[in-house]
Amino acid sequence: MLYIAHTAHWQFLALVLGFLSWIITLATLGLDEWRVWFVNNTTVINSGVAWVGIWRICFYSHVLSEIEYCQYLSITESFLPTEIKLGQVLMMLAVITGLTGNGIAAYGIRMAYFSVKNRSRIKIVFLLAGIIYLFTGFCTLLPIAWNLNSILNNRTIDFPPEYHFPATPVSQKVGSAIGVGFFASVLMLLSGLTFFPSTCTKGIFYVFFAEVKYIL
Repeated sequence: MLYIAHTAHWQFLALVLGFLSWIITLATLGLDEWRVWFVNNTTVINSGVAWVGIWRICFYSHVLSEIEYCQYLSITESFLPTEIKLGQVLMMLAVITGLTGNGIAAYGIRMAYFSVKNRSRIKIVFLLAGIIYLFTGFCTLLPIAWNLNSILNNRTIDFPPEYHFPATPVSQKVGSAIGVGFFASVLMLLSGLTFFPSTCTKGIFYVFFAEVKYIL
């Protein structure tokens, strides 16, 4: 019993990182600055800068009813690109699975430190937590990477006239949500790998570095 408790410190650290990552993922979900658009028509968008998130678009205006004008984006809108619709689904899924992974990981840590029964199941619980953490990390990483690719290629969105939004920006840059979400996904993936048995983790890193060496 002492051996398992003394070797569960890494998993405890992974639980802390997993919970922190879940909080950051939740924050990423609510951020509007996924894409920052720069426009040359400042008649409505007075600052010339607008923010495109996965849930809404926002900009400052002295012409419309609100100084900070926002329009919500529905997944049913036909003009929305796939990466934004996918972001809405996967980011919500990441929040749910991340919370589930935290609960399972906490249960496994509790078994490792305090339980005297069913201790043979601890590795199974840790493995399940690791799988869910990895799944959550990829759920966050995929929409982040796809939206980043769209930004770097300056891809446009054909907004309807009622959005008061130009279809094509002069330029666009990466918003803060991309960096925050990427950081959250990396933390979540590291947490997931830590919950895997050491032999599995070593195998994963061996394959990864072997592929990198082959490419180089």
